[in-house]
Amino acid sequence: MTQHDSPPLPAYRPGASKQASEAPDDTSPSRTARPWMPALLYTLGFLTVYLLAVCTPWGQRAENALFRLGVQGGEEAWIYPLSGSPYGSTPIPPMELSAEPTVMAGLAVIVVLTLVRRCWRSGCAALGVVILTIGGKEGFKSTMPRPDLVGAPENLLDQGFPSGHTAIPAALTLAVVLVVSPRIRPYVATAGVLWLACIAAATATMGGHRPSEVLGATLLACACYGLATWLLPSAAAPGATRNPRALPVITLTLALAVALVSGARNDTLTRSLVSAATAFICAVLIWYAAVGRPARRARAASD
Repeated sequence: MTQHDSPPLPAYRPGASKQASEAPDDTSPSRTARPWMPALLYTLGFLTVYLLAVCTPWGQRAENALFRLGVQGGEEAWIYPLSGSPYGSTPIPPMELSAEPTVMAGLAVIVVLTLVRRCWRSGCAALGVVILTIGGKEGFKSTMPRPDLVGAPENLLDQGFPSGHTAIPAALTLAVVLVVSPRIRPYVATAGVLWLACIAAATATMGGHRPSEVLGATLLACACYGLATWLLPSAAAPGATRNPRALPVITLTLALAVALVSGARNDTLTRSLVSAATAFICAVLIWYAAVGRPARRARAASD
């Protein structure tokens, strides 16, 4: 090569420009900003529901009035034969005595998925969601007993805030979402949302818990999930996945149908509709936390 010769150009490699354009941008919002706001909002929602429904006389009167609609107990509920209350019947998990086995089985599934997929950080976060939700429920219920502000009958003072039976499917659904493959994550969330809609509606309509206690349990699970995803590194946090465009509509429509059937009673339409509406709100919260918010965050990052 002489002094005036130009240096040779680099060899052209097919796909090099495409790979460069598809390389992750370290300055994208999903990598630089941690989603701490959802955890805070869910926590504030949990405390707001507690203060309004439990710590005010008008909140207590409104919910106590639901128990006067129809007969006491859950015998008139459509789902009563599957609740485990009738002698010798098998309950839908986690109703009645199946609560603890359901939690143990759920934790075992999380551990197995973590070992198979080797997603150690996500697995620890998933276990943390379940432990924090159930432990937080027990701690809050024991340290913040329900005050009697309206002179309610003794049988209406036993229920505690939040609902343990609702906290279990909510926490397990969000925990499993953290450790499953991204390809099946929306479908796992769909199954969990339908399960939650059934249990939340059944718990409310049978008189096991008030609507605020069911809603509070869901918000507590979402707050723990938000905390877990905030603490996870961006590489391990669950991102958006491609799913059929109609899946959210199908999921929430089925959740509404499940809530209506699980909350139905033979003796009162008002109590049935209130229970179904509460369960549907819980289903929307879990779906948005598990699938809707990551997809929205990814769209914002790509714009």
